[in-house]
Amino acid sequence: MLMEVGRVCVKKFGRDAGSAAVITKINNDGTVMVMTTKRPKERKCSIRHLEFLNTKIDVSNKELVNKTLGIKEKEEHKPKNDKAKK
Repeated sequence: MLMEVGRVCVKKFGRDAGSAAVITKINNDGTVMVMTTKRPKERKCSIRHLEFLNTKIDVSNKELVNKTLGIKEKEEHKPKNDKAKK
């Protein structure tokens, strides 16, 4: 089955067109929830806007999802040790 949770696909239309996506949830109304490389927040998408690839991953493993999509984790902000101006 092509449309299943964890399936890697490519967005064909919209703001994220051309970017990789991973299906995270399947809705009953012909849409799915996806995470894309350009906008890693989970978003609703029509299945007609997706081109399915043969790759499937485990979506519960966040590190694997980020690696597949090419998303880099944000580094924590480290304050500088500047001396207070007098």
